[in-house]
Amino acid sequence: MSAEFNAAAEKVKNLKAKPTDQELLDIYALFKQASVGDNNTSRPGTFSLDLKGKAKWDAWEKLKGMSKSEAETQYVNKINQLVEQYGLN
Repeated sequence: MSAEFNAAAEKVKNLKAKPTDQELLDIYALFKQASVGDNNTSRPGTFSLDLKGKAKWDAWEKLKGMSKSEAETQYVNKINQLVEQYGLN
């Protein structure tokens, strides 16, 4: 992980307002793709009540095939956009 990526990961913790659920899913998926790579876990079961877990899994799965470096770049760009939108504490 680059210093820029790590700095962005810290910035997101200090936003003045909470991002939307979709923005949170986007940054979660980009973070996972940049740090782990393609999703290699099983999707939470059909009858599981873990709707949040399913949404996170689906968001990450959509990035399958994206390189770690591309995900890192997109993550940093997304965090910078959120900082401009919400500001920092």
